[in-house]
Amino acid sequence: MSDGSVQQQRQSQPAVPVLEEQRVGEILAAVPERGQWRYRPRRVGMLWRSRTLRVVAVFTVLALCGLVILALVRDQTGTQGFLVGLGLAVLPVPLLMTAFRWLDRVEPGPWRNMLFAFAWGACAAALVAILANSFATQWIATATADPGSADTLGATVIAPVVEESAKAAAVLLLFLFRRRDFNGIVDGVAVAGFAATGFAFTENILYLGNAFGEDQEMGSGFASVTVATFFVRAVMSPFAHPLFTVMTGIGFGIAASSARHQRFRRIALPLLGLVLAMGMHALWNGSSTFGPYGFYAVYGVFMVPAFGLVTWLAIWSRQRELRTLAVELPAYAAAGWLSPAEPLALASMRARGMARDTARRWQAAAAGGGPYGRQGYVPAPIGAPARARAKAQGKAAARAVAEYESFATSLAFLRRQARRGTAGHDLAERELELLHHLWQRREVAGPALAYAAQATGRLRPRFTPPAHQPYPGPGTYQPYGSHAPSPHPTYPYGQNPYGQNPYAGQPYTQPPDNAPLHNPAPCNPPPPDGQPPYDQ
Repeated sequence: MSDGSVQQQRQSQPAVPVLEEQRVGEILAAVPERGQWRYRPRRVGMLWRSRTLRVVAVFTVLALCGLVILALVRDQTGTQGFLVGLGLAVLPVPLLMTAFRWLDRVEPGPWRNMLFAFAWGACAAALVAILANSFATQWIATATADPGSADTLGATVIAPVVEESAKAAAVLLLFLFRRRDFNGIVDGVAVAGFAATGFAFTENILYLGNAFGEDQEMGSGFASVTVATFFVRAVMSPFAHPLFTVMTGIGFGIAASSARHQRFRRIALPLLGLVLAMGMHALWNGSSTFGPYGFYAVYGVFMVPAFGLVTWLAIWSRQRELRTLAVELPAYAAAGWLSPAEPLALASMRARGMARDTARRWQAAAAGGGPYGRQGYVPAPIGAPARARAKAQGKAAARAVAEYESFATSLAFLRRQARRGTAGHDLAERELELLHHLWQRREVAGPALAYAAQATGRLRPRFTPPAHQPYPGPGTYQPYGSHAPSPHPTYPYGQNPYGQNPYAGQPYTQPPDNAPLHNPAPCNPPPPDGQPPYDQ
């Protein structure tokens, strides 16, 4: 193309408006109203970024899986068998869920994660297991022309692989997409336990419903097969499926506590846990092939000791989490963010519960609704509205202490992650946010935790009242640190916040989470580069 033709083409194109400061107002004034726009912004890929959409999509899929699995179970057991199986299968579920939730009390995971794991096990994993096991068993029977061996092979080889993989998917999803809530072995055990409990619930409906159908055909009612099935599955071995899947959860838990550079460990340990779960499941399903007493031999020699060993490991991991608080939080007490007694109280579940009860009692008594009223030990006659108001204020104070304990636990675990190199790039921001939440609640939680540390014997009191002197009641109690010089007498903001009862002045009201700090600088200010206190 010649230069003349290029110049001619450029002259034929419309001129681009030149941006001039004095013409900006004129150009913007010429833009029509939003309703008359000819062009609208296109949001490419923004739909799936909506959190609400993701939650609705996940639970919709789980609900559809649940409807399909219920239809399949009802088709196999009949309506009466389905209802009987459902009523009996639900009995061990609260016990198992309570046990796993108790284990995860130090830093409990969000209920949405636990309910997702349970729903995944009861709906998605159960549906995959039923369809895959049925297809594999039929294929083996057709290929070998031996239905008996196909059932045995399906139960001992196919079922463990399919079922444990389906249940492990729930643990994997939470490990990948809820990584901040997945910190160690206890979290892995709790998530795996909920997923396996949901799977066992659906499976028990099927087995118990079929057993009831057999009793109906034989005319024996509940006298034989149904009772025997319920005793074996819900009384003798309700922990069977949770025990298998917990091995996978332990593998993911160890991987979660590993440093980022330990890539082999983070990949190999979950796979090793999954293989162990499959092996234990295969041994349990194949116990009936070892002879008439094979089931009892496997149950007594292997299952019970394995259950005891895993239970000990889970409880030991829980106590280790409490020791983490006692090791990591004193650094913040030395910096003035906590009192010296608080790490000791936070490292004890008994002291935590006592602190919540103490805050509830003190706040209710300060409002006139406690057991001693406003006149010391003389009950003060108050009306129902005042009593209800005092009870509400007591609950608010107990809730503030519980939130304080939760934030302090997260702060200790964040510090441990920083030591191991597993904390994210936003370590400093997360630490400051947790300190902010602690400061908003410390006037309520601090005295209660200090009292709980003394009452539980974790901190020797500096002053003990005479034995004949009754408890002085709210407004006069002096927690630890006010009767004698404290080993850390310098607190933030130049005063000891525990020198007087915070409830004596006015009722407690929960501050908003986004409220600014009164003075965000601790007594030992951080270095200029913004490093957290434990890097000083």
